[in-house]
Formats: sequence, structure tokens, C-alpha cells
Amino acid sequence: MPLFSHRSSASSGSAGSAPLPSFYSAKPVKPSKPFSAFSSARIPWPILVFSLLCLLIGLAGTLFAISAIRRNQPLPIFRCGTSEDTFRSFYSSSDSGKLGDDSNKGLVDRPKLLGFVGIQTGFESGERRSALRSTWFPSDPDGLLRLEQATGLGFRFVIGKSKDVKKMAMLEKEIEKYRDFMLIDVEEEYLKLPYKTLAFFQAAFKLFEADYYVKADDDIYLRPDRLATLLAKERSYSMTYIGCMKKGPVITDPKLKWYEKSGHLIGNEYFLHAYGPLYVLSAEVVASLAAARNDSLRMFNNEDVTIGSWMLAMNVHHEDNRAICDPRCTPTSIAVWDIPRCSGLCNPASKLKELHKIGMCSKSPTLPPDDI
Repeated sequence: MPLFSHRSSASSGSAGSAPLPSFYSAKPVKPSKPFSAFSSARIPWPILVFSLLCLLIGLAGTLFAISAIRRNQPLPIFRCGTSEDTFRSFYSSSDSGKLGDDSNKGLVDRPKLLGFVGIQTGFESGERRSALRSTWFPSDPDGLLRLEQATGLGFRFVIGKSKDVKKMAMLEKEIEKYRDFMLIDVEEEYLKLPYKTLAFFQAAFKLFEADYYVKADDDIYLRPDRLATLLAKERSYSMTYIGCMKKGPVITDPKLKWYEKSGHLIGNEYFLHAYGPLYVLSAEVVASLAAARNDSLRMFNNEDVTIGSWMLAMNVHHEDNRAICDPRCTPTSIAVWDIPRCSGLCNPASKLKELHKIGMCSKSPTLPPDDI
């Protein structure tokens, strides 16, 4: 039979009647292949339910990610207990300024440094900090970061706390402006300097992984590049105590400045110890101090004597270096201060600026390691 013959049969009906559609033909018509394939490809309901469930989970995850990105995130705070490094807290924020493409490298929980230098300061020392920031201590976070990258040394002003609300408010403003502080949980008081010094070493050890930890006062003129050269020297002693070493009579008269109430435990003369304005402890020594139990170390009236007594009890090597207590700027001076007239510079706020104008202080070349 010829193909499509059913169409001619359908058209032979009575005249005037509308032709019937092909599906009314007396002969059955097989459906085309496309229609047959569509009708037979039914998706099993378990697969359909599983697909819808995956779609819903994907949409929920996308919405959660968008909301998390748009939510205001708190800035990371680099802390050791209640001690805080305000510098890294600033650089960890997403909207802080960057120094090149690698400015935020190393801003981790415990960065590795050649040395960490804590500039001990107080609430009454605002003029000293201002003078330092106008001389050898950078006055902005980028400058401080550049100094760290150039020398391998980290620098922070170290300060405790005060019950005076106004003092704390002023400190907060200064922190907001400069971001160059380490805050430690010790009452800021002259008679508690030994406690502050121990708290500094403990916090510094937990916040920074350094080969050396340096305690410095805010009234000395320092050459960071030369200090880095000194610390980079190879040493055969892992437990090292570097400073301008001294001995002297024990002051037992309460009316005198350096009175020592526990002088009877020492005798007539002090043991060998470093002057207080600047000294260095190696990492292994500081690790022992960081692990010390509360109240397990004896505290004397004077901070430098206190540290010296601890060093005497440890198997440390005393390294005497007069370049870190030079009374004038020289080609070899690392730190300059008015020894022995003052514990630091006399009139430091003005003297720091005067020294910085002297080329021998601020512009003379860094020494090679063998010259120190």
C-alpha cells in the first residue's frame, strides 16, 4: 500500500463535510519517534527528590556565604592573655594601609624576628615618645614596618595600665594615632618596675618568636641597625645576658634614691649586673622567665638588680658591651645616654632631638659585625 494512503481515504467522505483530522482515520497511526521517546523517559521520583534537596542545600549555602561576607567582621586582636600588640591588630584589618604587595606577610600570631625591642614607657612620658618618634623611632605604622623588615627587629612602646580614667583615655587616643604599643596587664608604677619588666618578657615571648629580647628605656638614643648587627653575631652560649655590666655598693639608707630594702640579703656590694636603660636576654633565658610560676622569683627594689639576681641564679653568659651605654655618639656607639650622671639621657625630650641632628649619631654607617 502506498505511503500516506490514509489521507486519501479520509478525504472521500460526503461533500461539504470538513475533512477529519488524521487521528480520526480508520487505520491506526503510529506516533513519531520523538513523542515516543519523551513519553517513555520518566524520571524516578527518588532521583527527583534528591535533586531538589541538593538544589535547596546549594541555595542555602550561597545565601549563607553572601550574608557572612556582608556581615561586619571584628578585627583580629593579637593578645597574650590581657597583653596586646596594637601594631599587628592594626595591620590585620582589611582596610589598613599596605606597604607594597608583601606588607602583611609575617603578621601571624607569633612572628619570627632576630630581636624584639620593648621601649619601656609610662603615662607621664608623652614628650619622650614624641621626641623618639621624631628621631630614630618611626612615627607611622608603615615606617615601623619598614624598620622591622630592614633590621629584623620589632619595636613597641611597652606600657601598663592605670586606674586614672583620663590617663587611659589619652593613651587610647595615642594608640589610635600611632599603633605602636604593647599593652601589658601591670599597674604602671615606678616601685613596680621589676613586676612590669617580668610581665614584659613573658608577654613578648608569647607574642613574638625572637632570638633575643631587648629591654630599653624611652630616654636613650638608639641605632637600630647597629643593634641588629650586634644581635646577629654568632655566639657559643645559648643563654646570654648582654649589657653594660657594673658592680657597686648596696644602698641601705631609705633616704637615698637607690635604696634597697632587701640589701641585707645581698651584702655590701652588688653582684655583676647590667645597667637598666638597655640590656638583652637570649630566647632560652626568656623562655625560663616565661615559664616561672607567679611569685617564684625574688623582687628587689631596683629593676636592674632584680634582673641581675635572676641571671646570677641561671647558667647564663654575661656579655659586657660598652657600645650600648656610650655617653656620646661615636662610630661604634649603639645606644647613647648620659652614663653615669643619669639613668638614661638627662632632659631626654630635648636631648634626643639634639643628638639626632649630629651626623655621627644618625647618619654614620652601620658597622660590620667584626667591628663591634
